[in-house]
Amino acid sequence: MVHEENGSPAAAWIAKFASPVVHARASDSLAFALPLAGLRFAVKDNIDVAGVPTSAACPAFERHPAAHAAVVQRLLEAGASLAGKTNLDQFACGLNGTRSPYGEVPNAFDARYVSGGSSSGSAYLVAAGEVDFALGTDTAGSGRVPAGLNNIVGLKPSRGLLSAFGVVPAAQSADCVSIFATTVATAVDVLLAAAGPDARDPYSRDFSRDLSRDSSCGPALRRQPLPAHFNFGVPDTLSFFGDTAAEQAFNDATARLLAMGGSPVTISYAPLAEAAALLYESALVAERYAAVRTFFDAHADEVIEPVRGILAQGRGYSAADVFDAQTQLRAIAQKVEPMWRGIDVLVVPTAPTHYTREQMRADPVALNRNLGAYTNFVNLLDYAALSVPSSLRADGLPFGITLIGPRGSDLALADLGQRFHHATGLTQGAMGTPLPAPRAIAGLAAAGADMLPIAVVGAHLSGMPLNGQLTERGATLLRATTTSPAYRLHALPGTVPPKPGLQRVAEGAGEGDGKAGAAIALEVWAVPLAQVGSFLALIPPPLGLGSVELADGTWVKGFICEGHALAGAQDVTSHGGWRAYVASRTPSSSSPSPSSPSSSSSL
Repeated sequence: MVHEENGSPAAAWIAKFASPVVHARASDSLAFALPLAGLRFAVKDNIDVAGVPTSAACPAFERHPAAHAAVVQRLLEAGASLAGKTNLDQFACGLNGTRSPYGEVPNAFDARYVSGGSSSGSAYLVAAGEVDFALGTDTAGSGRVPAGLNNIVGLKPSRGLLSAFGVVPAAQSADCVSIFATTVATAVDVLLAAAGPDARDPYSRDFSRDLSRDSSCGPALRRQPLPAHFNFGVPDTLSFFGDTAAEQAFNDATARLLAMGGSPVTISYAPLAEAAALLYESALVAERYAAVRTFFDAHADEVIEPVRGILAQGRGYSAADVFDAQTQLRAIAQKVEPMWRGIDVLVVPTAPTHYTREQMRADPVALNRNLGAYTNFVNLLDYAALSVPSSLRADGLPFGITLIGPRGSDLALADLGQRFHHATGLTQGAMGTPLPAPRAIAGLAAAGADMLPIAVVGAHLSGMPLNGQLTERGATLLRATTTSPAYRLHALPGTVPPKPGLQRVAEGAGEGDGKAGAAIALEVWAVPLAQVGSFLALIPPPLGLGSVELADGTWVKGFICEGHALAGAQDVTSHGGWRAYVASRTPSSSSPSPSSPSSSSSL
């Protein structure tokens, strides 16, 4: 039945069950011990529930599944009970919540405003407290924008971490199931209960491997939190489309991150925006048409505008166009990758502004695009993301930020996101209920547990020749930073691959003759304690393990050089770091003389 309650809470539901769906285990005497026992949830109506029509907000499209979607089955087995199915922008095509024949879903704080989409109903019901958590989907921001506009948490997992079997795709290679909750800890509980590889999903991936035993380049969940002192990237250009309240809210958010130990690093947003544009402005849009091609070709008139026009665009591209777009995307990914060497996390506004439902109806394409200004690139570039509430603006509307990291960083983002959320003093959703006490993020190791931070400045840096000696031992990059301004760097002769020696100089030494200490770029890696011995065995003289002072005044273990080895070594301190020195060399320039490859090691 098509609803007429535009802008009313009833529009959030497509099907509200008279009795919740539960798994048989829920009646067992030990059901209370299940990880999600006692929690009620709802799912977006492009996710299958056995015996209930799946419409994707298009009544003519309805399919009648005999089995639950994989994520629904796993959540039921974990003890949660299913309350119903939620409204969405038709075929998950939109970021605003007004593109549904089942009604426009209102914002939980002010019904005049959009809820955000496409997972509009799921976000509203969590914010209103009608369910404890809800599932959405996210291709271009649908699991984040509604969270930011409704003062709740939106967890967009790494692609393939949750199975998409039983989900109507929007753009299958870029889709993922997303999670809405009022706290980060609840969202993580749901994530871990639902996660796991599924051969029925062609884009599922196994994130469970043990990095200490497997040196392959497949995905894995990072089990270490971000360091206490972390670098967060902030785009060099930000547009809030004239919304000064949103701009001030983002400035307040970055100030809070600074107070939490973060250091802002300006990053170029142009390549990320270029990637984002490909989703709708290139042949990649053909995947949206491919997802419903059979139905759309026969029943295009049953699809509402502007969804119909967006899907129809996909018909006009050739296979060669798609390959061109994919290659362009890969080129952008290569261009962006070095960004992660200087930051631990990227921070953006979840949505740059709020729009009323009336404004959205008047200009549905341009305003929808504005809401996705900082979301569209994330899945295309294979990142994880977490939207967390940041503040309530002076006009009473919510503002949220999104923390973004490389694939597999889901738990580390959650740890930082929970700390940020609880520092805001906000209440849960639109309910006015205080946040519960924060909990340790399930699946995340305690900071420093069973790990030794080791600073590297040479061939063990990310992308350098010996970095594999770290990664094959399960080491993970904690942060890129510099030493304190008390060191000099030298290119050691007789080493292959070329490597440096780091020397600490006395305070005041060299002043006036250009030989004073300087800050040297380095990376701090967390090495499993069980692997430290085998790593150190690869480090021959004149290098040895010592302590290195970082820019923030803290000390970590790192490799220093015996003084006698620096006699005659080229001083490369002026380059500021080994990577910059190597990049400056030309084939004709002098370089350290080679020695036996079997003795190679580095700082």
